[in-house]
Amino acid sequence: MPAPTDRRYTNSHEWHRTEGDTVTIGLTQFAIDELTDITYVDLPASGATVTAGQSFGEIESVKATSDLYTGVSGTVVAVNEALLDDPAVINEDPHGAGWLIRVQMDDPTQLDELLDGEAYNAKYPG
Repeated sequence: MPAPTDRRYTNSHEWHRTEGDTVTIGLTQFAIDELTDITYVDLPASGATVTAGQSFGEIESVKATSDLYTGVSGTVVAVNEALLDDPAVINEDPHGAGWLIRVQMDDPTQLDELLDGEAYNAKYPG
């Protein structure tokens, strides 16, 4: 399944969908397929700051634990609390209900450094 083309992507498989000066961040289907069944997520609290290229949390599966990365710097304005109770939502709908955090961006031009949907799909065919 190809990744949606309406967002930007990191090489570590996080998607970034903009809504004004806010970006919603989640994991791609490609990442979920590699990790398999998600068992736990560790996400920052609302109000925390995140830095482009740096880890903002962890995701655990039956196979591995992986860091989560952001392609933009800013302040976390929302956390998907549903994942804390049921991390399997990420497996079921990684590009929708399985979003991780929303960030108020400090510099939206940082998105220009990420892969667009076509480039991501060419590099990581689903």
